[in-house]
Amino acid sequence: MRGNILSFSLKFIIALAVLAVSLAAAMLFGAAQVSPADVLGALSGDTGKNSLLLRELRFPRELAALFVGAALAVSGAVMQGMTRNPLADPGLLGLTAGANAALAVAFAVMPDITTAGIMIACFLGAAAGAGIVFGIAAVKRGGFSPFRLVLAGAAVSAFFFAAAQGIGLLFNVSKDISMWTAGGVIGTTWAQLRIIGPVVLIAIAVSLCLARQLTLLSLSDEVAVGLGQNTLRVKSALFVLIIILAGSAVALAGNLAFVGLMIPHITRAVVGTDYRFVLPMSAVAGGAFMLLADTVSRTMNAPYETPLAALVAVIGLPFFLIIVRKGGRAFT
Repeated sequence: MRGNILSFSLKFIIALAVLAVSLAAAMLFGAAQVSPADVLGALSGDTGKNSLLLRELRFPRELAALFVGAALAVSGAVMQGMTRNPLADPGLLGLTAGANAALAVAFAVMPDITTAGIMIACFLGAAAGAGIVFGIAAVKRGGFSPFRLVLAGAAVSAFFFAAAQGIGLLFNVSKDISMWTAGGVIGTTWAQLRIIGPVVLIAIAVSLCLARQLTLLSLSDEVAVGLGQNTLRVKSALFVLIIILAGSAVALAGNLAFVGLMIPHITRAVVGTDYRFVLPMSAVAGGAFMLLADTVSRTMNAPYETPLAALVAVIGLPFFLIIVRKGGRAFT
């Protein structure tokens, strides 16, 4: 056990270094050319043009990418462990689509909705999406099979996206809805981060506290009950955490699929199946991945931006197909 902890510590330090490099690259590269001196100036309160650009536009944007990547990766890892479903992902099982539909309703009913209101709407929508998907899958015996859940998620997601577009056309809020549907962190403000950032951090911290129970659940319910675990209580707490993390990610970046699918699989290939190691590594790896993806989306066709959701999908779809072909064992 001591050897495992030492091995994980070294891997975690390397992951943190990759995260730091990803964050530095995200700050330096973009349509506007800046130097390391500009970054330091922005951190120290300099009022130069580049420093202001970094402090008011790029800093909050990249912090949002970090929070979104960590939230989606951890929520995906928790979903995969809790359901023992290798294809579980907030974007594939209807959570982000439900949150997007709830946003459409919120924009239609309350045009001046605050960031806190957006976040609450996303929580409710994510909960509705997950509830409907799992309800459909539970209709038949053996309904929680990975492929049936994914099929139910695809159907529910299509319905919610269509509903969101319909609401947008009916109430003339299509522009606001499209910004979230496209997925991305452009336009993120410090005000949004001050509200949503702490929620993400607290939810991840609570997830880490439940990592041991999640490891037992990932084996089987019988093992967890045999070791004295109240599985209903633990699953309820984990489900709430998934809703909070997925809803927070949608409130910041809109619809992004595959992040919660890819990162936990890659992480388990590196640190094993103990969720005391999987969850913190997923948070760091998810943040680094989103930072790199956002940097590429800003620079590959500068000064125009490539949609972040499209870029992530190009990477995630082949990954998804590989996992399906291997029956969920591609990277474990």
